[in-house]
Amino acid sequence: MKTNKGLKIGLVAVVAFASFAFTTIMNKEVKISESTINWKGYKVTGEHSGTINLKEGVLNFDGDKLKGGNIVIDMTSIKVTDMQGEYADKLAGHLKADDFFGSEKFPTATLKFTKLSGHDAHYHVTADLTIKGITSPVNFEMKLDANSATAKLKIDRTKYGIKYGSASFFDDLKDKAISDEFDVDVAIKF
Repeated sequence: MKTNKGLKIGLVAVVAFASFAFTTIMNKEVKISESTINWKGYKVTGEHSGTINLKEGVLNFDGDKLKGGNIVIDMTSIKVTDMQGEYADKLAGHLKADDFFGSEKFPTATLKFTKLSGHDAHYHVTADLTIKGITSPVNFEMKLDANSATAKLKIDRTKYGIKYGSASFFDDLKDKAISDEFDVDVAIKF
């Protein structure tokens, strides 16, 4: 009788351990360890480019299949790289000001994956992007390698209340007009 009871307890322990181990292997959350985020904005008379830092981020996998992700961007880290010195600092300051990203009041932006399709190394991602407290969906393609991923996003700033210099909202801007859309190129390691 004792042997039968001990055998049952042993089997329950093995099944519980196997279930836990299988779940842990199949569903995993991977922290993003490094990132490079480059942005490029356009105006009638040219363009400007720079960088911005990732604050934190995770990707969720079921086995090898990407199932989700959540990324937090440090909006106070905006830098301009196509100019130097005073001009770069002035533009970065303007981008952090209230008429653009309002970095003091809104120090982070978030990107939360809501829908993924694709397989292996290529995914079409729909995500909720929140900038200045306003959330709007974005779509982009994401490519995965063993421990890295790349994505290119085109973001319409006016969807987040950023209307400064937009010909969509202001007449007679002429060569002072700034494109509503800007590009973001992301490379991450995990």
